[in-house]
Amino acid sequence: MAVFKIVHITKYQYNWPIKESINEIRLFPHHFDNQDVLQYQLLITQSPIVEISRDYYGNRVGNFNNLEAHEEMTIESRMLVRVNHSLKIPEIDSTTVQDLASEKENSILLQRLSYPETILKQKKIDLILKKINSPEKSIIAIAQECNDYIFKNFTYTKGITNIETTVDEILEIRKGVCQDFAHVLLQLLRSAGIPARYVSGYICPNESGLRGEGATHAWVEIYTPTQGWLGLDPTNNIWTMDNHVKLSVGRNFSDCTPVKGTFKGFARQTLSVCVSIGYEDGRQFEEINDVQLQEVTMEEQVQLDYIEQLHQQQQ
Repeated sequence: MAVFKIVHITKYQYNWPIKESINEIRLFPHHFDNQDVLQYQLLITQSPIVEISRDYYGNRVGNFNNLEAHEEMTIESRMLVRVNHSLKIPEIDSTTVQDLASEKENSILLQRLSYPETILKQKKIDLILKKINSPEKSIIAIAQECNDYIFKNFTYTKGITNIETTVDEILEIRKGVCQDFAHVLLQLLRSAGIPARYVSGYICPNESGLRGEGATHAWVEIYTPTQGWLGLDPTNNIWTMDNHVKLSVGRNFSDCTPVKGTFKGFARQTLSVCVSIGYEDGRQFEEINDVQLQEVTMEEQVQLDYIEQLHQQQQ
């Protein structure tokens, strides 16, 4: 069992004022069998009213508008979470993909989470599964071997991918970060017929040297009829442990994006994310990342350059 105090700060900055910022957040940690949320606080610039609802996957979602002109917006999420994964690895389970047929017939959710994306390099996925010889093995064994394959054949490299990077691109360069590896694992599992979902959260440092520690993290959960949802972390080739804190689940990153939104006006924006993790013994860990945003179109770039020239002339 472990207790973590996590502070997640998302900061948007603009080179001149923008207005009517409309935002959607999934920053509310999950209550589930092995995770208790002891305290939670949300602080947002200008203190807008946040409407809370639940999405299709059961995540709590916050929506708010920031209508006043502003050059900076900060969203600060503070939580105290207790995690208690009694099992570091799942129990022996002989369930096969064929055994899942009746489960999926009775659940639209499981069906939805069993369909792989349509990608150009599906043959590469199929070849990997052929090596694993998936039809003869339990879903637990298949999942673990897929996890192992990604860990051994893909290189953990920061800064070369972004939130728009596709599974096809990851299969080509065989490099990326936790989000990328989770998407490849989902494609493998779903292509094998195993219901699997994307998980957004944190992996809290415990001097174990795990990759991705101290920042927002991503992994995958598979469904078994006997044990429910079980977490696999392809970035570290492990089943989820006490230092995995879960925020939200969905088909992919898009369903679990911690913060997303839009605004009126033209401005260059930057985004930074700071995650601070505190332990019961007083230790503190902090990491700040500048997030690579989607590139603007050529037309938008021309407009931004023109507006910037006008501002310079007025100074």
